[in-house]
Amino acid sequence: MTNKEIANEFRFLGDIMELHGENPFKIRSYQNAYITLRKLDRPLAEMDQPEMEAIKGVGKAIAEKIGELLQTGKMSTLEQYREKTPEGVQEMLTVKGFGPKKVQAVWKDLGIETVGELLYAVNENRLIELKGFGQKTQEELKQKLEYFQRSQDQFHFSALESAANNLVSLLESGLKDARIALCGAIRRCANTLDGIDILAASSATVQEMAAAANLKEGKGGEQPTHLLTDDDLPVRLYRCKPEEFGSKLFRYSASGEFMDAFLAKYPGLDFRNLPEEQQVFDKAGIPFIPPEMREQEWALDLAAGNDLPELIGEADIRGVIHSHTTYSDGIATLRDMAETARALGYDYIGITDHSKSAFYANGLQPDRVLAQMEEIDALNRELAPFRIFKGIESDILNDGSLDYDPEILGRFDFIIASVHSNLRMDEEKATRRILTAVENPYTSILGHPTGRLLLSRQGYPLDHKKIIDACAANGVSIELNANPYRLDLDWTWIPYALEKGVLISINPDAHSKEGIRDIHFGVRSARKGGLTAAACLNARSADGFLAAVRKG
Repeated sequence: MTNKEIANEFRFLGDIMELHGENPFKIRSYQNAYITLRKLDRPLAEMDQPEMEAIKGVGKAIAEKIGELLQTGKMSTLEQYREKTPEGVQEMLTVKGFGPKKVQAVWKDLGIETVGELLYAVNENRLIELKGFGQKTQEELKQKLEYFQRSQDQFHFSALESAANNLVSLLESGLKDARIALCGAIRRCANTLDGIDILAASSATVQEMAAAANLKEGKGGEQPTHLLTDDDLPVRLYRCKPEEFGSKLFRYSASGEFMDAFLAKYPGLDFRNLPEEQQVFDKAGIPFIPPEMREQEWALDLAAGNDLPELIGEADIRGVIHSHTTYSDGIATLRDMAETARALGYDYIGITDHSKSAFYANGLQPDRVLAQMEEIDALNRELAPFRIFKGIESDILNDGSLDYDPEILGRFDFIIASVHSNLRMDEEKATRRILTAVENPYTSILGHPTGRLLLSRQGYPLDHKKIIDACAANGVSIELNANPYRLDLDWTWIPYALEKGVLISINPDAHSKEGIRDIHFGVRSARKGGLTAAACLNARSADGFLAAVRKG
């Protein structure tokens, strides 16, 4: 091990001991050892025990630990702390600028155990009430966490979309007569990505293309050429001749599964040297399949039967469902959320603050529910014809029941039922819990069904078919949570939901005015599953929405 690697082990030991509230004197000695050891000129591996003990600030105990590291690659003291600390919490300690005391606060007080859960909590404004966290601190932490996640080689779609579109614009404006298009997973609007794929038909050299888009050299490889943006986002640049642009765009935009299915379905079809992508589909004798749907074979089957759906678009969404205000853990007032939704062109908004058991999110006790309803009534009189619907995001409790007595539940226009606690369930327990909630006569929408956080936390296992079947039987819609960290229900289950006649509600889960715009990402994901406007709950008018969520 190098001196730097050994020093880093002592830094981490100090941090993890501080996390557990251990002796400050010992913690300080390990932190000082980190500073001392990383500055040594001579390799520790070349020293014997007495020489190491003689280093200022080291001493016998630390020298013995250094010897242990050099011999085994591990330090038993550190391993003991690792064993009692969740891996995700250990990872949080490696986020630059996020110290052990703050990690301890979010872990012990909020039960957060991964970087992804922490980033989601920041976006939901959960940290402000903790000691040592304010709005500015929370915003700074968000930037640090996003940078940390970027460095892990996977990205949320939302983290790359804007940069990708900007690159296309730069290349189009900087290269004469070039044809430029996104391809790969980003063109298919995949929920998560490992980079930006671009196809370019141009006589320009790679160096000229890179200069036009302010790109720098990345990893090796000739085709595609690997480049990096100024923010070190990975870019794969594919090049082709103008006369084959359509063929290459089709090939580079398809998933492996889709391409294999296409080649099997149309063996011997020559789709080389076609300038327009549409020509590929013309040769196959099928209608154009939107890029979002080029993931799995079923889209080809629909195309072959001339049964491709007209996919939903953002303009089809008429209402903002699932929004939080300062009544619970949102950062904008009820009025601000309503007026923003109206200004963005929506016809209605459903206010769904957290229910009373969500103590971590300032959930509403019954008296505050009634106070909010009075404010909604007043605003409805003022803002008409814009509509504000009275909703709640009710926690699904451990036994599957909802989080208020029937007297209160009956006062809401609609109820989103969601799991927020006790997420470590096996499939049988998770499915039973949610089935009970779906069968509750007051449940209108099942919120983020699996509780997943993309790139951070797998959802609890569910028998999706049983859940969707139960929603169909009980007139319950299913949320596609449009927050780019969730996108849950996963798009792969939309076809089955459509088959069963279950409506999908594309909900931003907005905790701020800006959060309403996350509907964009939900629509992108929904299109991958073939969702139409007719099958989307909040693509209906205000009256149509209300009719759909009310039972009996």
